[in-house]
Amino acid sequence: MNLEDQVMNGIIPKHVAVIMDGNRRWAKQKLLPAKLGHREGSLRVIDLVRTSVQIGIKYLSIFAFSTENWSRDRHEVDYLMNLLVDFINKELNYLNKNNVKVRLMGNLEDLPENTRNEVNRAIEFTKNNTGLSLNIALSYGSRGEIINAIKKIIIDYDNNEINIDEINEDNFAKYLYTYDIPDPDLLIRTSGEMRLSNFLLYQLAYTEFYFTNILWPDFKKEEYLKAINNFQQRKRRYGN
Repeated sequence: MNLEDQVMNGIIPKHVAVIMDGNRRWAKQKLLPAKLGHREGSLRVIDLVRTSVQIGIKYLSIFAFSTENWSRDRHEVDYLMNLLVDFINKELNYLNKNNVKVRLMGNLEDLPENTRNEVNRAIEFTKNNTGLSLNIALSYGSRGEIINAIKKIIIDYDNNEINIDEINEDNFAKYLYTYDIPDPDLLIRTSGEMRLSNFLLYQLAYTEFYFTNILWPDFKKEEYLKAINNFQQRKRRYGN
């Protein structure tokens, strides 16, 4: 039985989160400009989404651009923003045809106007789709997400919309970007780094982690299936 058949015969995680790391190192190893690493990495996003659709993942959350990434060289940031626009232009029809719903996690107002307009177009165009939910983290930081959730709770408390006894784990989660989707079952991080980098800190409490030394531009379908298959061998105890 090949790897894909093994995966399809196992328990498919409902929600997979991915920290896509290693584009610049991949380019440096090949003596190429960093932007070509990002360009190759964008092709892996396409692979990731299409494989997720194929094997029946319900939610896919990808860490595309953090709040800390704004401190990078301006030309690199501009290239990444334009790369996202290219991705939407090329893939939007496929996403809609395959019932994929595009969502955003992060501060949309931080994005350049053209990028913001394209993201909004993708969200609007796919809003009624009921298949894979593609959650793109843009200008996202988990600590900021948690702080914003606390501020919203304080406002609701002041307006008598929530009382102190109703502030619990379930209700707190409703104030996060992921308010209507389950926590990730599996987190994948590429490039050999073993940290969360301010990604979904609250939501990853009982998530299974998969770290690989593979750089993101080399994380093709086979590597993704390996990660899913590894997850399928684990027994989740949730602290019990």
